[in-house]
Amino acid sequence: MTAMNSTCPSCGTVYRVDPAKVPTAGVRARCVKCESVFRVRKHEIATADVGAAAPAPAATAPAAEPAVPVLPVPRSAPSAPPAPPPAFGVADPQSKARRLARALISDIVVYHPERREQSVRNGTLREEFRDEIRKSWDEYVAQVGDSLARSTPYFRDALNDILAGGERIF
Repeated sequence: MTAMNSTCPSCGTVYRVDPAKVPTAGVRARCVKCESVFRVRKHEIATADVGAAAPAPAATAPAAEPAVPVLPVPRSAPSAPPAPPPAFGVADPQSKARRLARALISDIVVYHPERREQSVRNGTLREEFRDEIRKSWDEYVAQVGDSLARSTPYFRDALNDILAGGERIF
């Protein structure tokens, strides 16, 4: 198969393009590396003989359409595979700690709604939920680590925002 090599004028990334997919007038392409938009034309591109095993991504959009991304030709063997994207729901430790604190305190409210309302009216919220708060704190520390738990306000903020209904009791 014959392929055309096109080079991004901004960063020099080389792309392999199927000449059958490029119209005579050319096609606009967007570099996946630097996002520069450039024109791919048959008469400006070097032709290279490529083995059948090599993929030939093509710039398929007609000249009137917006720029399309094309895949770069690897210049050499990659030194290391790219890092996999984070798994669904996995975020930075700060976000995890904030969400966990809010979930643990929300559970207390969900399981004890009447008791919570009564203790808020009586002003005994801290004393009434001491055991539940201690168990939630222990779970929080076990999941986010002692250092992060003690250095961030997330657990205390959740207590005040959710259990105390916005009052600064804790």
